[in-house]
Amino acid sequence: MPELPEVETIRRQLLAKIKGKKIKSVEVRLARMVNIPAKEFERNVVGASVAGLRRRAKILILDLSNGQSVVIHLKMTGQLIYDGKEGTGKPHIIYVFSDGHELKHYDFRLFGYAKLMKAEEVEKFLAKENFGPEIFDQKFSEEDFKNLLAKKPNAKIKPLLMDQKFIAGVGNIYAQEACFCAKILPTRKASTLTSAEIKNLYLCLRKIIAAAIERHGSSVDSYVDALGKRGGYVPLLKVYGRKGEPCVGCQGEIKTIKLAGRGTSFCPNCQK
Repeated sequence: MPELPEVETIRRQLLAKIKGKKIKSVEVRLARMVNIPAKEFERNVVGASVAGLRRRAKILILDLSNGQSVVIHLKMTGQLIYDGKEGTGKPHIIYVFSDGHELKHYDFRLFGYAKLMKAEEVEKFLAKENFGPEIFDQKFSEEDFKNLLAKKPNAKIKPLLMDQKFIAGVGNIYAQEACFCAKILPTRKASTLTSAEIKNLYLCLRKIIAAAIERHGSSVDSYVDALGKRGGYVPLLKVYGRKGEPCVGCQGEIKTIKLAGRGTSFCPNCQK
């Protein structure tokens, strides 16, 4: 599933390409992808211009000039590709702009969606999701992170980082990488972390996610950016997907366990 770095990469790339552009036509090829009848979706989007493109957690919000927004979740295999290479499978929604350029929404496994809503409905929708803070929010400090951990003393740290109600946007890849960076076992309970470990984990999350955004994310599966290109962060992954390989730190073997139903890799020597 695309995580914060992948979704933010797509947001930044698309915003630079489509902001201010008028939508000439829309074709919904798979009705189940949208929340209202396909023809109604098309009718309400056509003629509007792109006012902005926001992100909350792993969700994109395409704001239109007519006071409505398309709320997009890529889920497991969703792709948004602007004029670039073809995506996986066939596109399910195609937006054509007045200058002839196209934005295609693919979703091979069909878990994602594009929901058309009025502005006030978007805010209610996001509030109902009850997302946690954004890691790069200027108001979200190390002390805030510490206080959040204190509220979940018995939670294991890696699944907790993946909880969207705890922190928004972090998933399986970057939770594992942050734990390795901070030298913390993913199975540790939040209550066992020292102040120094909490500080390291907070800083590692920010550092790793920023670096992943800079390299346009991690293409470990079907993810490609908005130009149809694979992200460049995979070579920098220290533990994710490296079961049985030597640790980049101690050269010991990377181990993988199931934790809260997800594969979780770590170094038993470097992480305590």
